[in-house]
Order: sequence, then C-alpha cells, then structure tokens
Amino acid sequence: MTRAFARRGELTTVTDMGAWLRRVVRNLAVDGFRRDREISVGEVEERWMSDEYTVDTAAVVAAAETREEIEDALVRLPSIYRMTVMLHDIEGLTVREIAEMTEVDLPAAKQRLRRGRMMLVSALADGHERRVALRGVPLRCWEARSRVSDFLDGDVDESTAAMLEQHLSTCPTCPPLVAALVGVRDRLGTMRDPDTVVDPGLAQRLRQQMREQP
Repeated sequence: MTRAFARRGELTTVTDMGAWLRRVVRNLAVDGFRRDREISVGEVEERWMSDEYTVDTAAVVAAAETREEIEDALVRLPSIYRMTVMLHDIEGLTVREIAEMTEVDLPAAKQRLRRGRMMLVSALADGHERRVALRGVPLRCWEARSRVSDFLDGDVDESTAAMLEQHLSTCPTCPPLVAALVGVRDRLGTMRDPDTVVDPGLAQRLRQQMREQP
C-alpha cells in the first residue's frame, strides 16, 4: 500500500485498478526476490530436451502435496518464472492478464509459464533425490546450515555438534559451504590494521558525547 500510495500520480491514466495494484505488487516481488540461489533456466531446459531425461512421477506429485516441499522448490525458480507459475496456476490469472501485468508480449508470457512449470517439476525431483541421498543423515540441510555459525563459535551443545559433524561427513553439498564460511571468517580475522584502531580514550569520549546528545 505504501508503494501504491507513492505512485498514486499514475491513477489518472489507470483504467483497471485491480491490474494496476497487481503490477505494483509484482514489482515489489521482483525487487524482493533478486537473489540467486535460483536454478539455471538453461540447465533445466537442456535436461528436458534430452530424450533420456525423466523423473519419478509419484515422488514429484507426493512432494507437490507437501507445502514445505513445494515452497522450497518454488523459491529456487528465477523470479519471473516463479511469478508466472504462481499467478497462473495458483491465483488463476490468464496468460494474457499476466502478460499485461508483467509488461511482456503474449508469446513471452507463455514461454515463461512453460519454462516455469518444467523448472518446478525438476526442482521437486531434485529435492526428492537429495532426500534419498541423505536418508538417515541427521538434520536437514537448512537445519544444519542455520547452526553452522554458532558451531564455528563453539556455541552449540554436544548433541547438536555431534549431529552437525555427522551431517557434514555425509552430505554432498554442505561441506563446501561450511569450508567457504571458515575461509571467509579466517580471512576477515587477518584484516585488522593496527594503525586504524581507534584509541580507547577517544572511543570512550565519542561514546560519552553520543550519550549526551539530545
């Protein structure tokens, strides 16, 4: 609503208030989702072009029935494809309405829907394969990764530390991430320049002045 209010000057040319508000929300979503933990469009399309590529239908459909699984798969789609699939298959908008809202032509909107659906199926299939590979391994990947920072600082209990160590000894994807975290942390620890350290007395005076300011 804040973004819509800021753009209220456009209302003099708006003929469809609902479509205009959806476009505002769409633009906010694009701004919010521009981060690339996304799967590659080219990689998925290349898979689907191969006659040998297939998935476990039952596993994919079962995963799609679980909110947590389908949200995990959706968030891995690039934003323009995720948005198109959600607007069409969840919200019920037509492809033409989506094309108008996202300001692309009709063939482009159709292509986004086709690619988005293919990527969603592949993401769900990949998720199932990861779960099979990690069967019996303690902690899901996000559960492990969300505790790594505390683990590196020695701020987890023995039980959690043991589960993390077991997860890292088995999981194919988490160890490189943890190794990168350790490397970056260690590099940051070498960057302190003694010549740039603020004199403790000066720091104390600055803090005192800040407290005294109205």
